[in-house]
Amino acid sequence: MAAFLQQIINGLSLGSIYALIALGYTMVYGIIQLINFAHGDILMVGAYVGFLAVVYLKLNIWWAFFLAVASCSLLGVIIERIAYRPLRNAPRLAALITAIGVSLLLENGGLMVLGTDIRSYPAGTINNVQLPITLMGIPITVTTLQIIILAVTIAIMLFLQYIVRYTWAGKAMRAVSYDSDAARLMGINVDNTISVTFALGSAFAAVAGILLGLYYNTIQPLMGIMPGLKAFVAAVIGGIGLIPGAMVGGFALGIFETMVSGYWSSKMRDPIVFLLLILILLIKPAGLLGKSNTEKV
Repeated sequence: MAAFLQQIINGLSLGSIYALIALGYTMVYGIIQLINFAHGDILMVGAYVGFLAVVYLKLNIWWAFFLAVASCSLLGVIIERIAYRPLRNAPRLAALITAIGVSLLLENGGLMVLGTDIRSYPAGTINNVQLPITLMGIPITVTTLQIIILAVTIAIMLFLQYIVRYTWAGKAMRAVSYDSDAARLMGINVDNTISVTFALGSAFAAVAGILLGLYYNTIQPLMGIMPGLKAFVAAVIGGIGLIPGAMVGGFALGIFETMVSGYWSSKMRDPIVFLLLILILLIKPAGLLGKSNTEKV
């Protein structure tokens, strides 16, 4: 039972990172029905901006978060305006292929500029201490980094819910998601709303990138590929296009993955994750929180 609870704690930490990445996927998809496959590579950029801020600018980790969020938000807006906006009225396949192209550009550009060396955040970047606790009479270990990851994820989720429900920008996002043409007729600037959505999603990816770099203590230019794909799986599991679905899917996937690693084999966790995606699409394509819509033709 102690090992089981420990795997749950580890799964919540990993799932929190997946949930942050999945939020970016689901926000963009909910607005313009696009799977932004470059999202995982924006995570990589955020991880490196944080690393450079800590190592070369000698800033603390919180200022590193701020610079990474600002840089990746700007990058997300630039990508949307250059790569996706000209294809707004094109077939979805064209935008999807463009997203893959942007992803490859960021990955190979990262390899050219940053090299292939694996880097690590300096020791002491964050005070990571093991905290022995007792849960239901069972002793387990929680680290301060795990607590920070979970707390940051919950705080961002609450912040996003506030934005979506109570701010003008959030109301504009919901209107554009429901009917972009009607929103435009009501005076909403659809292009600016989509840019804000990309900026927010990219900011969450930046936070996830730094947390992932601290969690595994390694960063490299291709680090965003697998977490990006798994976060997409998490978004589908929870119900892509639904913000609570991204959180539920992220936590569920993180726990599922750590259970597979702990009780079976770490080599099997990636194949089993994508097998889970296939099963979800076969059994409940709309995801755990999604609802199937019937379309009359």
